[in-house]
Amino acid sequence: MKKWIPIASGLLAGFVAATISFADFSAKTNTEAASSTKSDAEKVYVPFGQKDDYYLFASGGHSGQMFIYGVPSMRKIRTIPVFSQDSATGYGFDEHSKKMMGDYTWGDLHHPAFSETKGDYDGKYMFATDVGNSRAAVVDLKTFTTKDIIKVPNTAGPHCAAFVTENTEYMFLPTRFAVPVGQKYESLDNFSDQYRGVMSAVTFNEKNQKLGIAYQVALPPWSYDLSDAGKKSSADWAVMTTYNTEEATTNLEINASQADRDYIVLFNWKELAKMVKEGKYENVGGQKMIYPEKQKGGIYLIPVAKSPHGVDVTPDGKQFIASGKLAPTMTVFSFEKAFEAVKNKDFAGERNGIPILNYKSVMEREVNPENALGPLHTQFDDKGMAYTTMFISSEVVKWNPKTGETLDRVPVQYSPGHSVAAEGDTVAPDGKWLIALNKIAKDSYLSVGPSHPESMQLIDISGKMKVIQSSPVDPEPHYAQMIKADKIKTINVYPKDPKNKEAVYKQSDTKIVRNGNKVDVYGIAMRSKFIFDAKAKRPDVIEVNEGDHVSIHLTNIDFDEDITHGFAINSYNLNMEVQPGQTNTMEFVANKAGTYPLYCTNFCSALHQEMNGYFLVKPKK
Repeated sequence: MKKWIPIASGLLAGFVAATISFADFSAKTNTEAASSTKSDAEKVYVPFGQKDDYYLFASGGHSGQMFIYGVPSMRKIRTIPVFSQDSATGYGFDEHSKKMMGDYTWGDLHHPAFSETKGDYDGKYMFATDVGNSRAAVVDLKTFTTKDIIKVPNTAGPHCAAFVTENTEYMFLPTRFAVPVGQKYESLDNFSDQYRGVMSAVTFNEKNQKLGIAYQVALPPWSYDLSDAGKKSSADWAVMTTYNTEEATTNLEINASQADRDYIVLFNWKELAKMVKEGKYENVGGQKMIYPEKQKGGIYLIPVAKSPHGVDVTPDGKQFIASGKLAPTMTVFSFEKAFEAVKNKDFAGERNGIPILNYKSVMEREVNPENALGPLHTQFDDKGMAYTTMFISSEVVKWNPKTGETLDRVPVQYSPGHSVAAEGDTVAPDGKWLIALNKIAKDSYLSVGPSHPESMQLIDISGKMKVIQSSPVDPEPHYAQMIKADKIKTINVYPKDPKNKEAVYKQSDTKIVRNGNKVDVYGIAMRSKFIFDAKAKRPDVIEVNEGDHVSIHLTNIDFDEDITHGFAINSYNLNMEVQPGQTNTMEFVANKAGTYPLYCTNFCSALHQEMNGYFLVKPKK
């Protein structure tokens, strides 16, 4: 494998020294290679009939989808469409997903986060954000399907949630791009006065599986990045990183990197919720908006090395670690010291009406591993040790947060952004695996032209760190979460729902109902036929008039594991999926007269090819 050192442009170039050394990737002898391969292969091999120990949920970036892998095998097992249409499942074509997606056909999925109970993953739900269109979504882990999507007002590009609070009370969405409140037009000359970086407190109602917005905070016009919620003694608090505190509006590569320090935003979400309850907010377009310069308390700033891209809370909830990617420094901060500084008003001035805590009063230590450049994201093992990705020097460094001592390091290929450890964001990490989510693969895989896949590399951290598996992913694995497989309790079939008026569970109950130019079809799918009207001469045919508004309610009555049916109408650009026991609906206007075959798009039986019928559209007179 070729050696490659990523050289950053602009300011980053100054950080890269020609003397950076990496582990020797030169070819081993056949004996050495065979021994190494056998040992590593045994660690990741999952024999047929057995299953992986963990689920890996990887963000699909600008695909708008979530990618699911098994660990340690690193086999991809599912794609969950969330913010983008998916023709394979008909997501974005059936009525439920069309309504959720609204007018959007794509999204930029970042920073998935599991629901939590007492600071531990509970395996119930997965949340995600859409940078491209300012949305948030929730996925039900019983079915691995998206249940709700909301558009987040007054914000532009919620790059990452502060994951979720200890018992999933809130998911916080800071914004990547500052915009005027309401995203109204405003000259960039008025950036500092009229623009804001709004943070939203998103709630989730588990009973009706709906997302909502409890309140918002009009923060200064900076860019907000990786965040994390407190744990245990710090559970009422959360932290998030900022950059472009220079408030630059152009040529950000240079102008947003002038100051030596940016800030960590430290906030008490319970105090903010109390302020809202007491009416200490302003009504902005129907949203409860807190302005920190007016409604004082609950929000503080902490100086940190410039352009931080990562802040992570230790499993015991006592410390948080921030990394400034333009300075080779990881800084360990103390929650206890921060609380003391707040209590004593140990401030070093303020910005935009928000108090700045004295850096030396809150900081415990600065950590600078030799030749490690571009620190970004930190994860933890079961012993409290930290693992930080180094974007520029392309490696993962293991170190002790209590002493700052470097314990181990391993090169990865190449430029790791985030990483994910087994349950690494919880109060109880597993300490067995860590995956580096690399931005660039270069020559790691077979060539597929100028654009290469990104890579995810599995690292054994149970002893001395070692990369033992590499898996391509396309597009980028921007962020990921890894959960014990036995925490997720999926269902095999959808149970019958007697309250669902669109569901039909018997052949004899199928029917086609016309009301003016509105046609409702109540049909079933079963191996290996469709029935739309059992009483009709041809029960697998739907006949309508040109211009009719057609609603097809289709129930899969094969209550059998893994027997999924599809439904498509040839040349009508329509397809949807109906899983075992599920009822799904497709609505459209029959605006093309003619004869159109309809068929099952998901292989379901030996007679799958015979599972078809006709959609007949009579032309207007």
